[in-house]
Amino acid sequence: LREAMARAEAFYSQNLDEKGSAYQYALSRGLTPETIRSWSLGFAPDGWRALLEDLTAKGFTIPELVAAGLIKEAEGKPGTYYDRFRNRLMFPIKDSAGRTVAFSGRALSPEDPAKYLNSPETELFKKSQILFGMHAAKDAIRTRGFTMLVEGQFDLVLLHQIGFGN
Repeated sequence: LREAMARAEAFYSQNLDEKGSAYQYALSRGLTPETIRSWSLGFAPDGWRALLEDLTAKGFTIPELVAAGLIKEAEGKPGTYYDRFRNRLMFPIKDSAGRTVAFSGRALSPEDPAKYLNSPETELFKKSQILFGMHAAKDAIRTRGFTMLVEGQFDLVLLHQIGFGN
C-alpha cells in the first residue's frame, strides 16, 4: 500500500502541467512554484481510469488500489472500478515520517458538488490520527514551543510559505 501511495503521488505530480488549470489555480491562490514542488502538489486528470490504468500497468492489483483508497467500485456495476479523484488539485497527506498515506483533492470545476474530496480511511490512513502537514511542522513546533491550527490545506501551505512552519 505504501508503494501504491508513493506511485500515485508521483503520477499526480507528473500530471501537474505548469500551463494547466490546476497549476494556474494553485498560483492564483498565492502558492509559489517552489511551494507547489516542495509540497508535492499534483493533478488528478479528468478521466475515469487514468490512475487505475497507470498503476495496474505497473503491476498493482485492483484489490491493492481499492485497499489504498485510490479507486472505488461503481455502484450497481460489480467489477467496474474507477479513479476516486478526477479533475482535482491533489494534496498528499503524509504521516509523521513523511510517507504519503492519503490525498485531499480540491475540485477545479465550480459544478463539482464536493469542493474537497479526501481519501477514505485505510490501513495506512486513520483520519483521527493524522493532521495534514504535521510531518513538516513537528520540528518547528518543538523549536517554537507552540503550534497554530488552521482550517484547510491552502491555509497551512501558505503559512509555511511565509515562514510559519509551526
